[in-house]
Amino acid sequence: MNPESNTTVENIVQTTDNSKTADGFVKSRIENGCYVNAFNPEFKMPSFPTVLRWMFGAPNNTNLPRNTEELNNALPIIKHQPNEIVTNSSGLRFIWIGHASCFVQMDDFTFLTDPVFSDRCGITPFIGPKRYRPPALTVDELPDKLEAVVISHSHFDHLDYPSVVSLNRRYGNKLTWFCGQGLKKWFLDCHIENVVELDWWEEWTHPTKNHIKIAYCPAQHWSRRTAFDLNKSLWGGYAIWNNKYKFYFAGDTGYTHKIPIFEQIGKKYGPFDLSAIPIGAYDPRWMMEGQHVAPDESVQMHIDTQSKKSIGIHWGTWALANENYLEPRSKLIEAVRNKNLDADSFIVLKHGEILDLP
Repeated sequence: MNPESNTTVENIVQTTDNSKTADGFVKSRIENGCYVNAFNPEFKMPSFPTVLRWMFGAPNNTNLPRNTEELNNALPIIKHQPNEIVTNSSGLRFIWIGHASCFVQMDDFTFLTDPVFSDRCGITPFIGPKRYRPPALTVDELPDKLEAVVISHSHFDHLDYPSVVSLNRRYGNKLTWFCGQGLKKWFLDCHIENVVELDWWEEWTHPTKNHIKIAYCPAQHWSRRTAFDLNKSLWGGYAIWNNKYKFYFAGDTGYTHKIPIFEQIGKKYGPFDLSAIPIGAYDPRWMMEGQHVAPDESVQMHIDTQSKKSIGIHWGTWALANENYLEPRSKLIEAVRNKNLDADSFIVLKHGEILDLP
């Protein structure tokens, strides 16, 4: 059964309005059967006229080269053999596959974030934005040693049905899948049973490696895969840690000043040794501001979450907004400089580039 056709949502947990954790952090909330950005009551989905204005009226400045050689020079792809992916020594290893898809090894624990290997991110293989940079790793090129996949939310550029099926075909129950509340049923329809569904601030401990923990963290965003499931599942990021390292994956988010959710994440789970923070798909701001951070806000997230080092993701793969395809990189460098931060504290990597932290 293709889960895209299933509009039934189960396992949604109703919480009391304005309910908070014991630490005073805002919990998720459902209104009229849909999740809301509980920490920012002023958040509004873009209206249909606003979407039309963006699609047909906003200047598109992506300037994507038609020449493959020019793209290869601007955004090269570094390829690896499967036996080169996992390090035999302890440490924290990060590989940017593309967009929000990353491979992470934290000592003896290996996992993927939002793995999308398809050419298009859409409801079918023929609909949706087409990649202008291929994934640095394919499912077949991944190492045999892979334990988990964390999914931030249900949008097609973060949750891809063919990629999920391919990973499940190769790894089966060796993989534990993590998702936000309301999304487990989708995975069950993909014949995946080893699924952990989490609410904001909820934590999971590895059953055999109890030094490894995963927590689902708030983000300002929304969810949808069909015409009938708007905000029926929760969105967020992840804090993942062991007794030596802390890693933060922000998923997809806008920045809010209403309640300092990223400061709360940093306070509760930081400081992070490494973070993956989105920097792209932000223009025009009147359309994207609520749901996607611009590079200056990405840097503020880096500061708020107490990240020692951050990698810019969510760019360089699909043209999902109107900024120049290389602008996120240059704007990030400018924002880091404006905050008087070390230039190496928040960087971008080439597709497939390996970053090792001892």
